[in-house]
Order: sequence, then C-alpha cells, then structure tokens
Amino acid sequence: MTKKSKKGYPERLRRVSYVDKERNKRLVFLTNNFDIPAMTAADVYKQRWQVELFFKWIKQHLRFKRFYGTSENAVKSQIWVGLCMYLLVAIAKKRLDIPCTLYTFLQILEVTLFERKPISSLVAQALKQKTDTPNYNQLNLFSY
Repeated sequence: MTKKSKKGYPERLRRVSYVDKERNKRLVFLTNNFDIPAMTAADVYKQRWQVELFFKWIKQHLRFKRFYGTSENAVKSQIWVGLCMYLLVAIAKKRLDIPCTLYTFLQILEVTLFERKPISSLVAQALKQKTDTPNYNQLNLFSY
C-alpha cells in the first residue's frame, strides 16, 4: 500500500484473489469485510459488476448524461423513471414480439413518438426502410 492510497483510505483492507476458469484470468478484489469467505467476496463483486453493467446500459441507451437535480430524492426519482421506462419498453417489445434489439426499438419509438399508428406497423416500416436503403458509399466487391 502506498502512502497516497493509505491517506485516501486509512482503514485496513483485505485482498481477495479469484481465478476465473472460464476466461482463464486471475481477478483481485479489495474489501473491508474480513468476516465472509473469499468465494463469497468474489461472488459479491461479480454481482456488483452486473449491476454496474446494467446502469452503464441505462446511461448509454436511455441517455442519462447528467442528473437534473442534485438532491438524493431528485437522483433517485430520475433513476426510477429510467428503470420504469426500460421495463415498459422491454415488456412492449416482448408482448408485441418485436424482432429488433431493444436499443433499435427505443430509437424507433423516439423517432415516431407522436405518430398515431400501431407500434408494430411503425417498427415494421422502420426496419424495412433500414434494410432497403442502399449504401452508395460501399463498394461492391462481388459483382457478377
């Protein structure tokens, strides 16, 4: 431990090492919990990483660039609204059997927000336009 890190966090820490056999990597974690087994600490970090990836997805796809309020309640409210929006879109995608990715479905909804057509027809029209549009900048390597 360096002097700088000791100054930033003066408490004792426990170093837990774990070998992920699927990816053939050694992972090292620091924790201040000395009471749990090493495998439990590694499992907790694995679950925490899934939560981090989920919030990263929300920030990228639901466009949370910043929080509009600074109070704890404002931040929690914005996160809850984002989670509700994600769940509503995911439920609609599943119930309507939408064939594109959730991100593409969100983009289609964003562009066609005020159109008065069934969602399934808006998605079909958007996907058809996307695949039927020729790419004139792309060279055709296999012209027969």
